[in-house]
Amino acid sequence: MANYKDIKGFQIQSTSSDPVPTAASWASGGTMNTARYSSGKGTTGTQGAAIASGGGPNKAVTEQYNGSAWTEVNDLNTARGSAASCATSNTALVVAGGRSPNRALTEKYNGTSWTEVNDLNTARYALAGAGTQTAGLAFAGNTPGTTAVTESWDGTNWTEVNDLNEGVGGVSGAGTQTAAFMVYHTQHEQWNGTSWTEKAELNTARTHMASVGTTTDILTFGGENPAGSAKLANTENWDGTAWTELNDLAAGTYFNSGAGTATSALNFTMDPGPGAVTTTEEWSYPPITVSGLNEGDMWFNTTTSALKVYGTAAGIPAGTWSSGGSLNSAGYAGAGFGIQTAALMVGGISRTANNEEYNGTAWTEKGDLNAGRTTFSGFGTTTAGIVVGGENAPGSANIASVESWNGTSWTETGDIPATTRGMGAFGTQTSGVSAGGKAPGNSVVGTASSWDGASWTSISSLGQSRSGMGEAGTSGTNGILAGGETPPSTQYDNTETWDGSSWSEKNNLNTARAYMGSSTNTSSSQMLVFSGAPSGASPIVASVEAWNGTSWSEVNDVSTARRSSSGAGLGSAALMMAGYTGTAPSSATEEWTADATISTVTTS
Repeated sequence: MANYKDIKGFQIQSTSSDPVPTAASWASGGTMNTARYSSGKGTTGTQGAAIASGGGPNKAVTEQYNGSAWTEVNDLNTARGSAASCATSNTALVVAGGRSPNRALTEKYNGTSWTEVNDLNTARYALAGAGTQTAGLAFAGNTPGTTAVTESWDGTNWTEVNDLNEGVGGVSGAGTQTAAFMVYHTQHEQWNGTSWTEKAELNTARTHMASVGTTTDILTFGGENPAGSAKLANTENWDGTAWTELNDLAAGTYFNSGAGTATSALNFTMDPGPGAVTTTEEWSYPPITVSGLNEGDMWFNTTTSALKVYGTAAGIPAGTWSSGGSLNSAGYAGAGFGIQTAALMVGGISRTANNEEYNGTAWTEKGDLNAGRTTFSGFGTTTAGIVVGGENAPGSANIASVESWNGTSWTETGDIPATTRGMGAFGTQTSGVSAGGKAPGNSVVGTASSWDGASWTSISSLGQSRSGMGEAGTSGTNGILAGGETPPSTQYDNTETWDGSSWSEKNNLNTARAYMGSSTNTSSSQMLVFSGAPSGASPIVASVEAWNGTSWSEVNDVSTARRSSSGAGLGSAALMMAGYTGTAPSSATEEWTADATISTVTTS
């Protein structure tokens, strides 16, 4: 018998096992017989009865899936990749495709063999299809220039109908002949049987991805970022109103194809770079045991005698990164603070005095700093912040200047005791700490000072002198610093926390690094560090680590590795801003959203 005391506002049940979150995920499916990529894009059957026809490089092979295994059947008459498909479980239409030459060929499958039927009006590749063998739709593609042309199939002939709003190639889409959708980059258009209408954009820009579903319930997965530098594992769902990031594929891939629905999907014929693979992945929801879990649900596990809760607050669970709004000015080595939906990005190389504010969607220019600076720190909120130290320009003399932000303008206030750059700092406008960094002459220091809203006071030094640390804290008595370096490029994995009177060494990072971004406005028991590298050195890493108050865990990487980025937010909802990619300053932002997890409730 369990006794519950002092727990108000919760309904708690006893159960011998933990309930299962009602969240879908990807799992391994049956292995294909022939490795390839870019099979038919569009409607290709269901998760348990899919068809894969053709594919790159220049394949004619056709395979059918029965929910567990792939079986080879009769080949296409004409080998090709990057075609469109309009299919059910055992009948299909494969449309156009190729490249050198582009093709207008259409072939029909009757469950046994392929027959050539009437051609498309416009030859092309990298297009998508929707509908069935007798009522299909083919849209977009490359001719080799991109096209917006849409054609409708009545079982015998193709007829040109109204174009997309924008010509694109490397698209994804599905649906029916009278209710289809197209996604490309962040673009999203829907077809109502007569015309295309622009809808809300995806969170993560991509090309050559796969999509399944209906116009009110879409699943989009994989793809390549527009720069062509990363294969994505991101999965997003459209519920008819907005896009939401969901659990990633097991591996980043592009030129992939899909079958099924938004709740029961198949991912196949893919290229993870550098080549085609035979793996498939299945998307599905787990069986529900006691009940579907919602954020905040609490229960008592009688097997382990533990009180448990489901949410993101306890520790930092796994999560995903998605693209946020781009800054107006690219840069790096600036300062960031605030939360994911209300943040500031201040100064930095190529930005110096610039100050921009984020509302969760877009950036707006605000009042500039009085003293432009780079390689410095800041903390606080969008209405009450502080920036500390730095240098006027790369290679120039350090500055001791401190400025205070009131939501509208910056005001000079009490200088830090020593001219320092590359320090770690955390806190609020009235209670903060600045520690470590580089003194004039490029020597690394461990000295630290506390801020009371008016002046600075020397406090205990760091255990390890270093600069370029990850930083986070909610006040001058609760903060954490991680990583850092000693020039020219000695990286540290050290973690130290501050409790208002002393620094304590904690478990090290898994990957030593410096000049990383971090979730600046969270406590010493929850922190995220992302990307980073030795100053001026390579490689720049994309890895991300989460701190749960005891140890660091590897979580999902950022899409684009950068050093000297700025950060804001919480360990469960962080923001990465700007940074240096290794070739140029960046204006990109990425948003981290943590998945809910099951945690044991403890007392202290």
